[in-house]
Amino acid sequence: MFEGIREDIQSVFHRDPAARNSLEVLLNYPGLHAVLMHRLAHKLWKMGFKLLARCISSFSRWFTGIEIHPGATIGRRFFIDHGMGVVIGETAEVGDDVTLYHGVTLGGTTWNKGKRHPTLANGVVVGAGAKVLGPITVGENARVGSNAVVNKDVPAEATVVGIPGRIICKDGDGDCLKERQRQAMASKMGFDAYGMTPDMPDPIAHSIANMLDHMHAVDEKVKAMSKVLEAMGSDCGKSLPEIHDELFENESVTKDSAAATKVD
Repeated sequence: MFEGIREDIQSVFHRDPAARNSLEVLLNYPGLHAVLMHRLAHKLWKMGFKLLARCISSFSRWFTGIEIHPGATIGRRFFIDHGMGVVIGETAEVGDDVTLYHGVTLGGTTWNKGKRHPTLANGVVVGAGAKVLGPITVGENARVGSNAVVNKDVPAEATVVGIPGRIICKDGDGDCLKERQRQAMASKMGFDAYGMTPDMPDPIAHSIANMLDHMHAVDEKVKAMSKVLEAMGSDCGKSLPEIHDELFENESVTKDSAAATKVD
């Protein structure tokens, strides 16, 4: 139990740069409070103490502004940022390392009993105000844009935006591969490029994307030069931080995928 609490606290540090220390997180993060109270309520729900579980859930909603039905299944390292207005239904299933922003609804579209709420696989990120509705599945590491309304399955590694939700970036697409490269470079720099999509008209976002592409090209050249110098016996000093993404190991992957996308 304590290991799970520790993981929940650490997930805040990993996904919120404003977090400064564990005491501050424990006292001032309603998303963490809601998750911890839900874990207690869910255990009681499974043990058959459903009324007590619902009472804890109601208190959590009053205290945090976040409503999680005690019947919902929540994975490890679940993080709710800000949290106000988040609603998670009874039959919702949430995997590990999932992030929800404020105003997100994991809701149902029918009054029939049975599975009626969505399933979020590991690593999913759902932007502020998004609505994911019905017994659908959002695949691993998929991203749902802010204020999107999603009522159909979303494949793994895809990005979905709009009303109704439409997929703008799917695993294997040239644009998606390039976007993932930019996100990896941004993470290496210590800043999150989430929300920058290939079709975004914002000229500032476009400029940032170009800078990330340029920095990646420079990064590759510096690594190539360092290898040559090291082979000649020169000490190049401290090595650059690694980006653990196979996309950066072979540029031809992006080019081939982009070409295939254009042919289709």
